[in-house]
Amino acid sequence: MNGFQRFAGHLRTVNRHRFMVFVHCVKAGIPLQGLTHDLSKYSPTEFLPGVRFFDGTHSPTEDERRTWGYSRAWIHHKGRNRHHWEYWTDYSEAERRYVAVEMPRKYVVEMICDRLSASKTYKGKDYTDEAPLLYLTGGKMRDAMHPATHAALMHFLTLLRDEGEDAMFAALKAWLREPAEKEK
Repeated sequence: MNGFQRFAGHLRTVNRHRFMVFVHCVKAGIPLQGLTHDLSKYSPTEFLPGVRFFDGTHSPTEDERRTWGYSRAWIHHKGRNRHHWEYWTDYSEAERRYVAVEMPRKYVVEMICDRLSASKTYKGKDYTDEAPLLYLTGGKMRDAMHPATHAALMHFLTLLRDEGEDAMFAALKAWLREPAEKEK
């Protein structure tokens, strides 16, 4: 694949992903977040490595990480996008280490829309409603993510697997309307 093909492919993938997230966010009741989702992907820090490592089958950050030992694009991305659980970490004086912080609901919902879109983008015709749940359970995120955030993801992604998108989006909208104990 030449440079122009990687550029066009990456741009097409980012645009398609963002559009799909927007559609999902509208269904979940957070359209403004859908409009602003992942705008940092167009910054040079994220876009240029995305082009360099693009192959259309998985996130380019995986190959950037394999090549350099870390992904500068991912570090940039997770530090600017509140729908990533990694954004919600802080130093705990009591524990004297970095710990996960419970995510506000609207960002959990955006994260679900993001994961659903990424699964559809990278799985293509092999996508099933179980794919986002398998991604979550197949990783080591549970150990680092706040337990309440992980529990919410498990609940809604299991609902997606068992009852489909319509049921999950209806439940997400209802959850967003419920008062949360300590959200700001």
